[in-house]
Order: sequence, then C-alpha cells, then structure tokens
Amino acid sequence: MRYALYFSPSATHPLSKAAAEWLGRDAFTGETHPVPEVPGIEPETVHALTADPRRYGFHATLKAPFALAEGRQESELVAAFEAFAARTPAFEVPRAVVGQLGRFFALVPDQVYPRLQDVAFQVVQEFEPFRAPLSETDLARRNPEKLNPAERANLERWGYPYVNDDFRFHMTLTGQVDPELAPAMRRELERRFAAFNGQPLSIDGLALFVEPARGEPFHVHRWLPLATSADNRETMP
Repeated sequence: MRYALYFSPSATHPLSKAAAEWLGRDAFTGETHPVPEVPGIEPETVHALTADPRRYGFHATLKAPFALAEGRQESELVAAFEAFAARTPAFEVPRAVVGQLGRFFALVPDQVYPRLQDVAFQVVQEFEPFRAPLSETDLARRNPEKLNPAERANLERWGYPYVNDDFRFHMTLTGQVDPELAPAMRRELERRFAAFNGQPLSIDGLALFVEPARGEPFHVHRWLPLATSADNRETMP
C-alpha cells in the first residue's frame, strides 16, 4: 500500500466533477464515466491519453506516493494529516489556466506563486518521517540519468525529483500528447474547463490518497479542509 498527499478540490466541487467526467473516474466515489468525445481524436486514443491521470485521480502532487516507513502506522499518518490541515490556512491562486508541461496538459497556475511553493514544500517536509526509503526499482523508475543534478538530489533526499525550487503545481489532465493532436486536445480542454480556465483556484483542502496495491487506482481516503473552511469538512471512509 502507498499513500500520497495531494491537493484536490472537495468531492462536490464543480472542478472535481468536471475532471472526473473528463478522466473517466471519480477518485472520491470510484464512479466511472464514458470516454469523452474529442473532435479530431479517436475515442481509443482519448482513453489511452487519460489512462495515467485516471489511475492516479484528479489532483496536484504535494507529497508523492510513498510506502509507510518501518514502525509507522496509518493512524499516525492520519493524525498528522488532520493536525496539518487544522493549522494551515486556506489561500487562493489568483489565476489557473489550461496549459502544457512538455507534451501533457494540466490545469496550472499562470505563474509561480511563492505561497503555493511554500505550502507544497511544507507538506513534503512535514510528512517525510512517514516515508519509507525508495527501493532500487523505484529509483530506476524515475530515470535518474535524465534528471539534472538538483532533481537527482531531490529524489535521493525527498523521494521525488520535483520539490522546493523544482516544484511546479499541476493538475494533470492527459498523458503525453503527440504534437499533431495537441491543438484539438487544447480546444476540447479549454471548452470543457472554460469555467475554471483563467479563474482563481482556491487551495482550501488537502486529500490523503491511497493506492491499495501497486498499479491499482488511487482513491481518496480522507479529504480535509484547510483552517479557514472547517465548516465544510468532508471525510471519506
């Protein structure tokens, strides 16, 4: 079993609903949805392009998936998660947009926001004591030979290459899209996410995701509001 600390809107948030319909699975409920129609792209290609984000569930990575360190219990992790959420104020990213990171599409901030960077690294540091060291196989999966020196150092220290100065907040919407399909994909994503594209994004909660066994879909184990929205608390069994 692996755990991860992610940003996710709440289960009932319109963005969560729109993303679940696009990806084909709701990580809160397990509900599945038909493959969305994208003009100019075959359904089987759309299904393949959403496979990875569908398995992980709609989210932005803060603390990447990890196995529990020896001697640690899930109950301790949950208690730390609750304490962190209770003392961390909610805040707002002024503008999020449908963008591209390399060849994959994601909902991203329009620029780097220091508050977002700081909170993300706080999560990395806070939950590091719960993380078991990466195995040699896990390290190899990250293709360390393709990482720059800072990213390799992050991988060795924190179990993930993209933290602190190398962190870029993104809520993944596709896998790697071939350049010839990218214009059609962008048009469809901008249409589907028009209500959120170019709008503020409230960072008002955190989610504890669980992967029951390697390769299985991640699901939301707990979702908690950050400090200023405690009256909206939601808990998943």
